[in-house]
Amino acid sequence: MNIPYPVSRILEPFMFLCGNFQFDLSRPLVMGIINVTPDSFSDGGQHLQRGAALAHAQQLIADGADILDIGGESTRPGSLPVSVQQEMDRVLPIIEGLRGAPVPISIDTCKPDVMRAAIATGAQMVNDINALQETDAMRAVASCNVAVCLMHKQGVPLTMQAQPHYQNVVAEVGAFLRERIAVAEAAGINRNRIVIDPGFGFGKTLEHNLALLRELKILTGLGAPLLAGLSRKSMLGALTGQEVTQRLPASIAAALIAVQRGAAIVRVHDVRATCDALKVWNAVHDTSP
Repeated sequence: MNIPYPVSRILEPFMFLCGNFQFDLSRPLVMGIINVTPDSFSDGGQHLQRGAALAHAQQLIADGADILDIGGESTRPGSLPVSVQQEMDRVLPIIEGLRGAPVPISIDTCKPDVMRAAIATGAQMVNDINALQETDAMRAVASCNVAVCLMHKQGVPLTMQAQPHYQNVVAEVGAFLRERIAVAEAAGINRNRIVIDPGFGFGKTLEHNLALLRELKILTGLGAPLLAGLSRKSMLGALTGQEVTQRLPASIAAALIAVQRGAAIVRVHDVRATCDALKVWNAVHDTSP
Protein backbone atom coordinates (compact mmCIF):
# COMPACT_ATOMS: atom_id res chain seq x y z
CA MET A 1 0.00 0.00 0.00
CA ASN A 2 1.51 3.31 -1.05
CA ILE A 3 0.98 5.70 1.87
CA PRO A 4 2.58 9.17 1.47
CA TYR A 5 3.48 9.61 5.15
CA PRO A 6 5.29 7.57 7.79
CA VAL A 7 3.54 5.27 10.22
CA SER A 8 3.95 6.55 13.77
CA ARG A 9 2.02 6.99 16.97
CA ILE A 10 1.22 10.16 18.86
CA LEU A 11 4.18 10.57 21.19
CA GLU A 12 3.25 10.37 24.86
CA PRO A 13 2.45 12.52 26.60
CA PHE A 14 0.42 14.40 24.01
CA MET A 15 -1.58 17.22 25.55
CA PHE A 16 -4.92 17.62 23.80
CA LEU A 17 -6.38 21.04 24.56
CA CYS A 18 -10.16 21.25 24.57
CA GLY A 19 -11.14 24.73 25.64
CA ASN A 20 -10.36 24.96 29.36
CA PHE A 21 -9.79 21.21 29.59
CA GLN A 22 -6.55 19.31 28.98
CA PHE A 23 -6.14 15.60 28.26
CA ASP A 24 -2.77 13.86 28.12
CA LEU A 25 -4.25 10.96 26.12
CA SER A 26 -2.45 8.41 28.27
CA ARG A 27 -5.71 6.46 28.03
CA PRO A 28 -8.47 6.43 25.40
CA LEU A 29 -11.21 9.02 25.89
CA VAL A 30 -14.93 8.33 25.57
CA MET A 31 -17.14 10.88 23.84
CA GLY A 32 -20.81 10.46 24.69
CA ILE A 33 -23.42 11.21 22.03
CA ILE A 34 -26.44 13.44 22.64
CA ASN A 35 -28.63 13.74 19.56
CA VAL A 36 -31.19 16.50 19.95
CA THR A 37 -32.96 15.42 16.77
CA PRO A 38 -36.14 13.63 15.75
CA ASP A 39 -34.47 11.51 13.07
CA SER A 40 -31.00 10.30 14.07
CA PHE A 41 -30.49 6.69 13.01
CA SER A 42 -30.21 5.24 16.51
CA ASP A 43 -31.85 7.47 19.09
CA GLY A 44 -33.82 10.04 17.12
CA GLY A 45 -36.50 11.71 19.20
CA GLN A 46 -35.38 10.26 22.55
CA HIS A 47 -33.64 13.45 23.73
CA LEU A 48 -35.38 16.11 21.67
CA GLN A 49 -36.84 17.83 24.73
CA ARG A 50 -34.49 19.93 26.86
CA GLY A 51 -35.20 18.07 30.08
CA ALA A 52 -34.60 14.66 28.51
CA ALA A 53 -31.39 15.82 26.85
CA LEU A 54 -30.00 17.31 30.06
CA ALA A 55 -30.92 14.23 32.07
CA HIS A 56 -29.21 12.06 29.47
CA ALA A 57 -26.13 14.30 29.58
CA GLN A 58 -25.87 13.97 33.35
CA GLN A 59 -26.23 10.21 33.07
CA LEU A 60 -23.45 10.03 30.48
CA ILE A 61 -21.19 12.05 32.77
CA ALA A 62 -21.98 9.70 35.66
CA ASP A 63 -21.28 6.74 33.37
CA GLY A 64 -17.77 8.05 32.65
CA ALA A 65 -17.95 10.20 29.52
CA ASP A 66 -14.89 12.41 29.05
CA ILE A 67 -16.57 14.65 26.44
CA LEU A 68 -20.20 15.23 25.49
CA ASP A 69 -21.02 15.70 21.80
CA ILE A 70 -24.30 17.52 21.14
CA GLY A 71 -25.87 17.53 17.69
CA GLY A 72 -29.04 19.15 16.39
CA GLU A 73 -28.99 17.89 12.82
CA SER A 74 -29.02 14.26 11.77
CA THR A 75 -26.27 13.27 9.32
CA ARG A 76 -27.39 9.68 8.86
CA PRO A 77 -27.43 8.42 5.25
CA GLY A 78 -30.44 9.88 3.46
CA SER A 79 -30.99 12.71 5.95
CA LEU A 80 -31.97 16.23 4.92
CA PRO A 81 -30.33 19.39 6.33
CA VAL A 82 -32.12 21.67 8.77
CA SER A 83 -31.97 25.47 8.98
CA VAL A 84 -29.43 27.33 11.08
CA GLN A 85 -32.16 28.64 13.37
CA GLN A 86 -33.74 25.22 13.86
CA GLU A 87 -30.38 23.69 14.71
CA MET A 88 -29.57 26.48 17.19
CA ASP A 89 -32.99 26.18 18.79
CA ARG A 90 -32.26 22.54 19.46
CA VAL A 91 -28.68 22.69 20.76
CA LEU A 92 -28.15 26.04 22.47
CA PRO A 93 -30.54 25.40 25.41
CA ILE A 94 -28.71 22.12 26.07
CA ILE A 95 -25.28 23.73 25.98
CA GLU A 96 -26.53 26.52 28.24
CA GLY A 97 -27.94 23.96 30.66
CA LEU A 98 -24.55 22.22 30.83
CA ARG A 99 -22.53 25.32 31.73
CA GLY A 100 -20.07 24.36 34.43
CA ALA A 101 -20.20 20.66 33.57
CA PRO A 102 -17.10 18.70 34.67
CA VAL A 103 -16.42 17.64 31.07
CA PRO A 104 -16.05 19.67 27.85
CA ILE A 105 -19.03 20.11 25.56
CA SER A 106 -18.60 19.50 21.83
CA ILE A 107 -20.97 20.88 19.20
CA ASP A 108 -21.58 18.52 16.28
CA THR A 109 -22.23 20.88 13.37
CA CYS A 110 -20.88 22.02 10.02
CA LYS A 111 -22.54 25.46 10.08
CA PRO A 112 -20.30 28.43 11.03
CA ASP A 113 -23.18 30.38 12.59
CA VAL A 114 -24.06 27.43 14.81
CA MET A 115 -20.39 27.01 15.73
CA ARG A 116 -20.10 30.62 16.84
CA ALA A 117 -23.34 30.57 18.81
CA ALA A 118 -22.47 27.27 20.48
CA ILE A 119 -18.98 28.46 21.42
CA ALA A 120 -20.42 31.69 22.82
CA THR A 121 -22.85 29.61 24.88
CA GLY A 122 -20.12 27.36 26.28
CA ALA A 123 -19.07 24.69 23.78
CA GLN A 124 -15.35 23.93 23.94
CA MET A 125 -15.03 21.75 20.86
CA VAL A 126 -16.40 21.70 17.32
CA ASN A 127 -17.02 18.31 15.70
CA ASP A 128 -17.40 19.02 11.98
CA ILE A 129 -18.21 16.27 9.48
CA ASN A 130 -17.22 18.77 6.77
CA ALA A 131 -13.73 19.36 8.21
CA LEU A 132 -14.19 23.16 8.31
CA GLN A 133 -14.62 23.41 4.54
CA GLU A 134 -17.76 25.53 4.76
CA THR A 135 -17.10 29.21 4.04
CA ASP A 136 -16.08 30.98 7.28
CA ALA A 137 -16.03 27.76 9.35
CA MET A 138 -12.25 27.82 9.69
CA ARG A 139 -12.33 31.40 10.97
CA ALA A 140 -15.10 30.57 13.44
CA VAL A 141 -12.89 27.97 15.11
CA ALA A 142 -9.49 29.63 14.68
CA SER A 143 -10.66 32.77 16.44
CA CYS A 144 -11.55 30.87 19.62
CA ASN A 145 -9.68 28.66 22.06
CA VAL A 146 -11.63 25.51 21.20
CA ALA A 147 -10.72 22.09 19.89
CA VAL A 148 -11.87 20.76 16.54
CA CYS A 149 -12.49 17.35 15.01
CA LEU A 150 -11.85 17.24 11.26
CA MET A 151 -13.74 14.38 9.61
CA HIS A 152 -13.56 12.82 6.17
CA LYS A 153 -16.69 12.13 4.18
CA GLN A 154 -17.46 11.53 0.53
CA GLY A 155 -20.55 13.32 -0.75
CA VAL A 156 -23.42 14.68 1.36
CA PRO A 157 -25.58 12.76 3.86
CA LEU A 158 -28.58 12.64 1.51
CA THR A 159 -26.74 10.65 -1.19
CA MET A 160 -23.35 9.68 0.24
CA GLN A 161 -24.13 5.96 0.43
CA ALA A 162 -25.43 5.71 -3.15
CA GLN A 163 -22.18 4.76 -4.88
CA PRO A 164 -19.08 5.53 -2.80
CA HIS A 165 -15.88 4.83 -4.71
CA TYR A 166 -12.16 4.94 -3.94
CA GLN A 167 -9.02 3.68 -5.60
CA ASN A 168 -7.41 3.28 -2.18
CA VAL A 169 -9.67 4.33 0.69
CA VAL A 170 -6.95 4.45 3.37
CA ALA A 171 -4.57 6.52 1.26
CA GLU A 172 -7.29 8.88 0.03
CA VAL A 173 -8.79 9.46 3.49
CA GLY A 174 -5.30 9.99 4.87
CA ALA A 175 -4.38 12.48 2.17
CA PHE A 176 -7.56 14.46 2.78
CA LEU A 177 -7.05 14.61 6.54
CA ARG A 178 -3.40 15.58 6.17
CA GLU A 179 -4.42 18.46 3.91
CA ARG A 180 -7.13 19.64 6.32
CA ILE A 181 -4.68 19.56 9.25
CA ALA A 182 -2.29 21.72 7.24
CA VAL A 183 -5.02 24.21 6.32
CA ALA A 184 -6.20 24.39 9.94
CA GLU A 185 -2.69 25.00 11.23
CA ALA A 186 -2.12 27.68 8.60
CA ALA A 187 -5.30 29.37 9.81
CA GLY A 188 -3.91 29.50 13.35
CA ILE A 189 -5.38 26.37 14.93
CA ASN A 190 -2.63 24.76 16.99
CA ARG A 191 -1.98 21.06 16.38
CA ASN A 192 -2.80 20.21 20.00
CA ARG A 193 -6.35 21.44 19.41
CA ILE A 194 -6.93 19.15 16.39
CA VAL A 195 -8.47 15.68 16.28
CA ILE A 196 -9.10 13.71 13.07
CA ASP A 197 -11.86 11.26 12.18
CA PRO A 198 -11.80 8.90 9.15
CA GLY A 199 -15.59 9.10 8.97
CA PHE A 200 -16.81 5.52 9.22
CA GLY A 201 -20.07 5.22 7.27
CA PHE A 202 -19.82 8.62 5.61
CA GLY A 203 -19.62 7.76 1.93
CA LYS A 204 -18.08 4.33 2.48
CA THR A 205 -19.16 0.77 1.76
CA LEU A 206 -18.76 -2.02 4.30
CA GLU A 207 -15.49 -2.98 2.60
CA HIS A 208 -14.22 0.61 2.82
CA ASN A 209 -15.11 0.79 6.51
CA LEU A 210 -13.39 -2.50 7.28
CA ALA A 211 -10.27 -1.43 5.38
CA LEU A 212 -10.11 1.79 7.39
CA LEU A 213 -10.60 -0.01 10.69
CA ARG A 214 -8.07 -2.67 9.76
CA GLU A 215 -5.44 -0.08 8.78
CA LEU A 216 -6.39 2.61 11.28
CA LYS A 217 -2.91 2.69 12.79
CA ILE A 218 -1.57 4.04 9.50
CA LEU A 219 -3.53 7.26 10.06
CA THR A 220 -1.72 7.89 13.35
CA GLY A 221 1.18 8.90 11.10
CA LEU A 222 -0.67 12.16 10.48
CA GLY A 223 0.35 13.31 13.94
CA ALA A 224 -3.08 14.18 15.35
CA PRO A 225 -5.23 12.13 17.73
CA LEU A 226 -7.72 9.84 16.03
CA LEU A 227 -11.42 9.77 16.85
CA ALA A 228 -13.38 6.69 15.83
CA GLY A 229 -17.17 6.76 15.57
CA LEU A 230 -18.45 3.23 15.03
CA SER A 231 -21.20 2.98 17.63
CA ARG A 232 -24.33 1.14 16.41
CA LYS A 233 -23.53 1.93 12.78
CA SER A 234 -24.95 0.07 9.81
CA MET A 235 -21.64 -1.67 9.09
CA LEU A 236 -22.10 -3.49 12.41
CA GLY A 237 -25.63 -4.41 11.42
CA ALA A 238 -24.35 -5.76 8.12
CA LEU A 239 -21.78 -7.88 9.92
CA THR A 240 -24.04 -9.22 12.69
CA GLY A 241 -27.53 -9.07 11.22
CA GLN A 242 -28.69 -7.17 14.30
CA GLU A 243 -31.04 -4.20 14.37
CA VAL A 244 -29.69 -0.89 15.62
CA THR A 245 -30.90 -1.41 19.21
CA GLN A 246 -29.15 -4.78 19.40
CA ARG A 247 -25.64 -3.71 18.37
CA LEU A 248 -24.05 -3.11 21.77
CA PRO A 249 -21.67 -6.11 21.70
CA ALA A 250 -20.57 -5.27 18.16
CA SER A 251 -20.14 -1.59 19.10
CA ILE A 252 -17.90 -2.45 22.03
CA ALA A 253 -15.86 -4.84 19.91
CA ALA A 254 -15.43 -2.14 17.26
CA ALA A 255 -14.40 0.45 19.87
CA LEU A 256 -11.79 -1.88 21.34
CA ILE A 257 -10.40 -2.72 17.90
CA ALA A 258 -10.20 1.00 17.09
CA VAL A 259 -8.35 1.72 20.34
CA GLN A 260 -6.01 -1.22 19.73
CA ARG A 261 -5.20 0.33 16.36
CA GLY A 262 -4.49 3.79 17.69
CA ALA A 263 -7.76 5.64 18.29
CA ALA A 264 -7.41 8.18 21.10
CA ILE A 265 -11.15 8.91 21.34
CA VAL A 266 -14.17 6.72 20.70
CA ARG A 267 -17.54 8.38 20.08
CA VAL A 268 -20.30 6.16 21.47
CA HIS A 269 -23.93 5.95 22.52
CA ASP A 270 -23.36 3.38 25.26
CA VAL A 271 -20.89 5.15 27.54
CA ARG A 272 -21.00 2.98 30.65
CA ALA A 273 -20.53 -0.30 28.80
CA THR A 274 -17.74 1.16 26.69
CA CYS A 275 -15.98 2.61 29.74
CA ASP A 276 -16.15 -0.76 31.49
CA ALA A 277 -14.63 -2.49 28.47
CA LEU A 278 -11.87 0.12 28.25
CA LYS A 279 -11.08 -0.26 31.97
CA VAL A 280 -10.20 -3.89 31.27
CA TRP A 281 -8.23 -2.92 28.17
CA ASN A 282 -6.37 -0.20 30.10
CA ALA A 283 -5.50 -2.60 32.92
CA VAL A 284 -3.96 -5.07 30.49
CA HIS A 285 -2.05 -2.35 28.62
CA ASP A 286 -0.93 -0.37 31.68
CA THR A 287 2.86 -0.17 31.52
CA SER A 288 3.32 1.74 34.80
CA PRO A 289 5.34 0.01 37.57
